[in-house]
Parts: sequence; structure tokens; C-alpha cells
Amino acid sequence: MPIFDLYSKRQKRNRGELPDVFQYTSLPTEFRVQVIHILRDALGEPQPYGDIVQNTFKFIHDTLCREYGLFVLTDDARGGNYINAVYNFLLKCDDLERCLDVLELSFRVVDSVAREPNYQYDVKPHIGPDQAISELNARFLEHGVGFQYESGEIMRMDSKFIHSDVVKPVLQILSDKKYAGANDEFLKAHEHYRHQRYKECLNECLKSFESTMKAICKKRHWSYSDTDTAKKLLEICFQNDLIPTYLQAHFSSLRAGLESGVPTVRNKLSGHGQGTQPTDVPNYLASYLLNLTATSILLLTEAEIALP
Repeated sequence: MPIFDLYSKRQKRNRGELPDVFQYTSLPTEFRVQVIHILRDALGEPQPYGDIVQNTFKFIHDTLCREYGLFVLTDDARGGNYINAVYNFLLKCDDLERCLDVLELSFRVVDSVAREPNYQYDVKPHIGPDQAISELNARFLEHGVGFQYESGEIMRMDSKFIHSDVVKPVLQILSDKKYAGANDEFLKAHEHYRHQRYKECLNECLKSFESTMKAICKKRHWSYSDTDTAKKLLEICFQNDLIPTYLQAHFSSLRAGLESGVPTVRNKLSGHGQGTQPTDVPNYLASYLLNLTATSILLLTEAEIALP
């Protein structure tokens, strides 16, 4: 269903009561209820024949229980009502990350199982998977909750501009199978970031950055070694006019930024031994590096596409 711009919403917007910055600590009750409405429309209600919908929610329920080391999410499951078990767990759970687990897994099911022709034919959902995912992401924004569902994962979104203009295009480009390694590492970097594993995030950022350049070199048949560092790979890309010669003077600062940004920050903070004192990578630095990685990958891949 479309999202309606109700009178009460317009009045709250006029009074400046709607959030204009993101928060990452809680999911409002209204948001959780709206998610349940989306899942009901996308996965359907129990059918008078068969148990397709109930079995779909049993998979979600049982997967979460196995990962959490639980027998049931709520007592609803003891009576075989796995739909209510998942919904009530989402409504009552105080652990943000577990709530996001429910959303991520449920919408992965929407994104895969609900696309199958048999499911569409037998259950006849009210909305399609793409519409469901689009509404989920719109509801995140509406409530000022800084997450989005992209490429099968819930990702933290620090800036709406960065996310829509950089991260989403990068994910679309990296979905090409020739960038499979870079895509996997970029998604891992986001996962580490969401769970505040910032050192691991930096490591995966650099891996994704390097894998992207190796994929470009392989596609273009440019000579490189699997052991080449980011600096060496950058040199190969520039030597082969990935950035046109007449623009390289203008990109001298960019090249310095690429060489000293993603690789150097990662090397100094996470790529080597910590010494006698543990090294702490702050949130803001990990966020900067994650966005810098996305911007750099986007530039390099789009430049490759533009090559003759």
C-alpha cells in the first residue's frame, strides 16, 4: 500500500515535530506495528488450505531461536502459532540488535521466498517484495531511525545523502559477479560497523577497496599481482588512464587522498600489531572511512565503465 501523507503528519511537520536527524538506539512502537502491517501484506495471512504462511514464519522463528539458543521466542510458538510468535517478539523485544535481526531475516524472506511464483500464486500477497522493502525503508526515514534494508542486510545510514547518492549506487555496481569479492567485503564492513567492531570494519574496507581494483585490472587485462597493495594497484589504475590523462592534474589531490585515506588510516589503526596499548578506533573515524571507501569504489568503477 502507498504511504499516505495524513493530516496529522502534515501538522507535525509544520510544527517541526518530525525527526530531522537519525537515531540508532530504539525502534518506536508505531514503527514496529507498521512493519507488521508490511509483513502481513507481503507474506500473507494463514490460508484455509495448507500452511505455507505459517511454515514461512516457522522458518523465521526457528532460525532466530537456533541462533539465540532459545526454544521459543514467545509462548505463542508452543501452540504452533509462529506468526504471532515472531510478531510479538518484535513488538516486545528491548534489544535493538535483536529487533533488527527480526527485520533483516524477515525481509530476506520477503526478498527471496515471496518472489517465488508458487508463493505468489498460492498465497496471493497484497504487495510485492519490492514495494514491501521500499515501504520499510520509507518508514525508517519517517521515524528518523538511521537504518535501511539494502542487498539483503540492515545497514546503518549516517547520512541520507551519502547513503542514497553513494552507498546504494556502489551496492548496485558491486552486485555484478565480477565484483563478488569486493561486494562481500563491503557488506562485511557494514556489518562490523553496525555491531561497533570498528577495527574489523577498517580491515574489510581496505579489502573491498583492493578487491575492486583487482577486479578492474582483471577485466581490463592489466598486469597485477594478487599480493599487490592498495598503493600499487592505484598506480596500475592511473598508469592505464583509468582517470583520463588530461584530468590527472585535477585529480592529484584525489590520488593523494585515495593513497593516504583508506589504506593509511586502516594500516595505522588496525592493520598491524597494537603494541603494548590496545588501539581504539572511534566511531566517527570508522564512519568516515566507510563512506570514503564507498566514494572511492564508486569513482573507480564508474571511471572503468566510461573507458573505451
